[in-house]
Amino acid sequence: MSKIAFIFPGQGSQYPGMGKDLAENFKIARDTFEEADDAVGFRLSRLCFEGPEEELKLTANTQPAILTTSVAALRVVQTETPLAAACLAGHSLGEYSALVAAGAMRFADAVRTVRARGTYMQEAVPVGVGAMAAILGVEPEILADICNEAAQGEVVAPANFNSPGQIVIAGHAGAVGRAIEIAKSRGFRKAMLLPVSAPFHCSLMVPAGERLAGTLAEVEIAPLAIPVVSNVEAKPNQEKERVKELLVRQVSSPVLWEASVLQMVGLEVERFVEIGPGKVLSGLVKRITKSAEAGNVEDVATLKSL
Repeated sequence: MSKIAFIFPGQGSQYPGMGKDLAENFKIARDTFEEADDAVGFRLSRLCFEGPEEELKLTANTQPAILTTSVAALRVVQTETPLAAACLAGHSLGEYSALVAAGAMRFADAVRTVRARGTYMQEAVPVGVGAMAAILGVEPEILADICNEAAQGEVVAPANFNSPGQIVIAGHAGAVGRAIEIAKSRGFRKAMLLPVSAPFHCSLMVPAGERLAGTLAEVEIAPLAIPVVSNVEAKPNQEKERVKELLVRQVSSPVLWEASVLQMVGLEVERFVEIGPGKVLSGLVKRITKSAEAGNVEDVATLKSL
């Protein structure tokens, strides 16, 4: 039997209509959306199914919406297919979906936590003060050099190591802008600002992590039935005592996605199943490794193609 990893998307994968097809066809998906509505105290399901997009894009809404759609899809996969994961991982916010899948966090707790997380991350840096940019085709060492040159007393640093040649930087808007110009002057033409509302996964998010630690203190963590490869270390963790610390550090640390996928390949994973909205991670997996197959599940059609 080839080993399977379930992987879960993060912010940026959201779209109005996500999860609707599954909720219309599977009671377990409908129940999941209702559970989320109860947990946050408003119709999060309607926001997922109908939008509007502007409201769905607000970080405090996006995070619980993607988590709920992912867990609804996961529960359908678990009840409708024989697939079982040997390990789990998620990109940034997706790590919470992975922890729910591992049995470490109760779903309702995870929904409330990521809604708070989104609020803290948004409030850590006023809108317009921070920025993120994707810089393509650049080696990590060269990018570190570009960031050092661009900083000029401000913060700018790698935030997501997504795949070979695709790294995202984050920090103060001015410093990120300077980094883009320096990258272009060095021949890296594909450097562009991302449409995000805050500079995630850099030191400007430390205050958000501190507030998140307070929220997580109230959340019970159960033993992990399946190891979760953490964003911070790109190593499998199955110690429940480490879960909160890794989640707090994650907010202001770079997402080591490429290293996480290679770690799972090293653990003999031959198939990656992306569970939740979109297929961003499946695309990244295909760029990171040629040895494993990757596909996604977000609706009835993709479920059937499993």
